[in-house]
Amino acid sequence: MSARGGTTRRTEIGLSILLFIVFVGGWEAAVRVFSVPAIVVPAPSAVMRALVAGLASGELVTHFWVTFAEVILGFVAGAGCGFASGVMVGLFPLLERTVYPYVVAFQTLPKVAIAPIIVIWFGYGMTSKVAITATIAFFPVLANTIVGLRAVPREQVELMVAFTASRWQVFMMARLPQALPYVFVGLDIAIVLSVIGAIVGEFVGAQAGLGYLILQRNFHMDMAGVFAILIILSLMGIGLHLLVNAIQRRVVFWIDSAHDKVMGA
Repeated sequence: MSARGGTTRRTEIGLSILLFIVFVGGWEAAVRVFSVPAIVVPAPSAVMRALVAGLASGELVTHFWVTFAEVILGFVAGAGCGFASGVMVGLFPLLERTVYPYVVAFQTLPKVAIAPIIVIWFGYGMTSKVAITATIAFFPVLANTIVGLRAVPREQVELMVAFTASRWQVFMMARLPQALPYVFVGLDIAIVLSVIGAIVGEFVGAQAGLGYLILQRNFHMDMAGVFAILIILSLMGIGLHLLVNAIQRRVVFWIDSAHDKVMGA
């Protein structure tokens, strides 16, 4: 990265931090000036106290790991099935005409509506939450994989076939490298949606997890505690998003190289 690019990046980070400070400060001031009831909107200071108390007691940490495990397991299952299905549909057009419409039809079903059914099938334990999360993570990876596999230039495929390349060689050397940026876009979307999927599953029926804890604190009108959990969920989503981006930079390294060359020019 050039010196100019580094300076720009530091400026962007500084502006982001400044925006956060202004937002939190304005929120705190508005709550105090207008005497907003804590049950409606708690002050950031109250949220921070609830967050510290929950972490100190270990309650938030325990439920965090339950939700985190559900998110990761559901994401891996859904993304893995989505990628494998996307490869099959992308390579065999017959599957797109016969199977893909049913996949789209299933995707249009509200997950909140089918979550109770999944809980009935798999019980109130972690399995049902993983299944719900997997159904949400599945489609973004599937759709982006299909688009990526078909984004390879036709001339490149025809040239490889002319040189007697097998279907497997065409896939590994042309289609898959072209599809990887699209796949990671799908993974990035799926990992964030997986957090939502786990919480939806816990809302429907759970014995542990941050979603279960949100319901408990809502019942006790502890809005500061609810906001503290929402902060943890936001940080979880941001962290997983950054992790996927870091892996993408390692795997699809040629995109960053090309971008750096353009910026350097």
